[in-house]
Amino acid sequence: METKARSRSRAQLDVGLAQAIGARLRAQRARAGLTQSQLAEGRYTKAYVSALEKGLAKPSMAALSFFAIRLGVSTASLVDGNVPAWTRLEADLRLASGDWAAAVGAYSTLLEGEAVGLRRAELERGLAEALCRLERSADALRYASSAAAGFDAVGREPEAFVARYWQGYALFQQGNDSEARSIFRALLDELRAGLAVEPGFAVRLLIGLATVDSFAGAPARSLTYLDEARALVGDLDDRRQATFLTSLAIGYRESGDLEAAIGLANQALARFQAADGDREIAVLDNELALTHLALGSTERAREHATLADERLRRLGDDHGRAHVVETTAQIELAAGSAVDAARLATEARRLAESTDNHKAFTSASLTLARAQRQLGDPDAALVSLEQAALRAREHERHSQLRTVLTEWADLLADQGDVRRAYELTREALALIRP
Repeated sequence: METKARSRSRAQLDVGLAQAIGARLRAQRARAGLTQSQLAEGRYTKAYVSALEKGLAKPSMAALSFFAIRLGVSTASLVDGNVPAWTRLEADLRLASGDWAAAVGAYSTLLEGEAVGLRRAELERGLAEALCRLERSADALRYASSAAAGFDAVGREPEAFVARYWQGYALFQQGNDSEARSIFRALLDELRAGLAVEPGFAVRLLIGLATVDSFAGAPARSLTYLDEARALVGDLDDRRQATFLTSLAIGYRESGDLEAAIGLANQALARFQAADGDREIAVLDNELALTHLALGSTERAREHATLADERLRRLGDDHGRAHVVETTAQIELAAGSAVDAARLATEARRLAESTDNHKAFTSASLTLARAQRQLGDPDAALVSLEQAALRAREHERHSQLRTVLTEWADLLADQGDVRRAYELTREALALIRP
């Protein structure tokens, strides 16, 4: 009898939760000016959205994440309109599951009550990673630097290592390649001197070094790092189970069974940590594709890009896929197929726009312009380059902006607009750091 009573109680709670989520979803949709069909487009149906808004169905975390991105809000704001004080476990889960906007909110809230010490450094490290994932590099750099100093103060070398990794990552996002390489090299020296860190971070570090060297025009050295990274990773595919456990944990927490929620959440964290290598393998394959392309091997590049795209499709990671599809567009352009390159670059821009991936949008716009130029449409190429420059300026992506401005100036010079070409060249030169 007690079990039945508990089941009825939990069912009632589920109905109440579904109705509350439905009301928030309807309100956010109205605020965004979208119809039910527009909100559902691409993955779900109008009938499903209608059922959710009426509280007749309880959405999965995957559905909530999809709707949150389309509405421009955090998943947390749909799950809990009041967004109460976050627990550390919830913040870590949001970060691990890729809900980076919610993770930023969670860590920021937790930091308000932490003055100094180890716990503050841990929160700052998590916040730095989430901000890096969202390409908010200036804020990420500040928190990563503070976290590294906090860990140093209490002698926590492995944690300081991770914080400095995100410090280097933020610097690279800002186009400060030399300082990023300096930090990454120092970290690699620590690893080779015997510092014990999670294997996943050794892989990330090697990929980071490879990426910096690739941008610096040293593909052979980049390939050396990538080969070393590939030898370290294993093919782990626990992420689907981790996502399922996360949704279960949140469901139990909402129903009041905190003990079960904590147990499931800890299991989910363990699986996310194991599965994190899956995304890293995709990143690695994409970097290998770019490196082989730089070395002139389009077939090897195409093989690695295909592997990366397949892996990210399985993960449902459109943010990462924007980079990979753009890489594939570069490959097709190098192989002489400007039509396919333009099609893929356009698809990459769509993916980038839907996931706020500004780096991929800028790169894809540049590749699209190159394809349009080869196809004999310089006017369209000028529009694409202008869009790329606008995005790079807006988000202070100086390294990308230099490349775009140089290409733009070259095209304008070809068309006889020497004055404007000169202005863009001067702007590009001003972005080069001493």
